[in-house]
Amino acid sequence: MAPANETASWIVVGLGNPGLEYAFTPHNFGFLVLDELANRRQLRLERRECQAIVGQLRLGEERVLLAKPETYMNLSGVAVKSLLVKHRLEPERLLVVSDDLDLPLGSLRLRARGSPGTHNGLRSIVGALGSQDFARLRLGIAPGHAIGDAARFVTAPWRKAELKTVMEMVERGADAVLAVLEKGVSAAMNEFNVRAAAEESGAADRTGSNQDPKKG
Repeated sequence: MAPANETASWIVVGLGNPGLEYAFTPHNFGFLVLDELANRRQLRLERRECQAIVGQLRLGEERVLLAKPETYMNLSGVAVKSLLVKHRLEPERLLVVSDDLDLPLGSLRLRARGSPGTHNGLRSIVGALGSQDFARLRLGIAPGHAIGDAARFVTAPWRKAELKTVMEMVERGADAVLAVLEKGVSAAMNEFNVRAAAEESGAADRTGSNQDPKKG
């Protein structure tokens, strides 16, 4: 583990809401992935910095800051901008991990940049940075049925039947983050997006429908 006072060369932000009531809900996928990374590297995320819970690790030549904002989802950009300023990094050295209601449960999508879509946490980050030029790893949470209240759905606990898939996604999400840091965004996209596309195709075949659930 790198010393706490070292400046990071990468920042990986997992999005979520603080508090035990939100700990294992769809909106906290980003927190879960960072916890998995910390467990793998025997790292504790417990230090407070720029309104986030952070821990720093060394990965080869890179010093990577793992950060979980404590601002609640809709103000995630406040913490993210402060971290980038403190560590003197451009958005291109930022990777954000989040849930995505536009992707089916079991899938993930890695992008080097792009629109925040309907996700309020990503919107907050784009607004704070004034840039969409940061990598993001999105983990699908959409169920195979229509959603009446998206806000309630993303903050409600996972159902028991979904837990196996959720934990598999957390592990794959951690693998994807490490791939970005070790191989670069493009190489990681080639590896993980191909797998995601195949899984989404299989899910569509099983349900017999490609209709999108209601967006939050």
